[in-house]
Amino acid sequence: MASPRTAPKPRRLDGRALRSERTKQLIIEAYLELLRESSQIPTAARIAKRAGYSVRSIFERFDDLLGLSLAAADYAFAEGLAQAAIRDLDGTREQRLRAQVETRAGICERWLSLWRVLLHHQHESNFLKTRIGLMRDAVWARLALMYRAELDPLPESDRRKILIALEQLTDFESWGRMRERHGLSVEEAIDAWIAAIDRLLPATPVAR
Repeated sequence: MASPRTAPKPRRLDGRALRSERTKQLIIEAYLELLRESSQIPTAARIAKRAGYSVRSIFERFDDLLGLSLAAADYAFAEGLAQAAIRDLDGTREQRLRAQVETRAGICERWLSLWRVLLHHQHESNFLKTRIGLMRDAVWARLALMYRAELDPLPESDRRKILIALEQLTDFESWGRMRERHGLSVEEAIDAWIAAIDRLLPATPVAR
């Protein structure tokens, strides 16, 4: 047992480090706000103005705007996982369809603009390619889980084809076209996805 003289001292929080992390967070949030307001990738000057800091403050914390995009991707991935909490997994077909689609729609509505930026820059960073792949893997796994009652009885090749179709159907750009090109409201777009998925899925096995 350590004596009073040799016992380690409690680690003190570094106020400057905390302030720097808070500044970093506010810069990321300002960047995301601007992306949601316009399809144009915001300049460092606009981000700085929105965050209430100088352009220098941005580049003290991020190597460049790509670095800021990567940080925003991590932020979005973490928040998206929290947003995609599983619900109604053991519900009826109708309950599972609505739960899955409403969750996916919420993520697409919130993160469509960022997703487009990430795709635009994906060839500039292996890290970003990996992050995009993880996001797509998470969508695939969620679809397989929520519709396992309908998919598990199928041969592997048929199950894979349906999952590919479901992944494409519920992609970010599919949501963007419904909302932007066709002018659907959030609820109308959700209903359109539910109807399409219901037609794609095979019949739900009758419980014995």
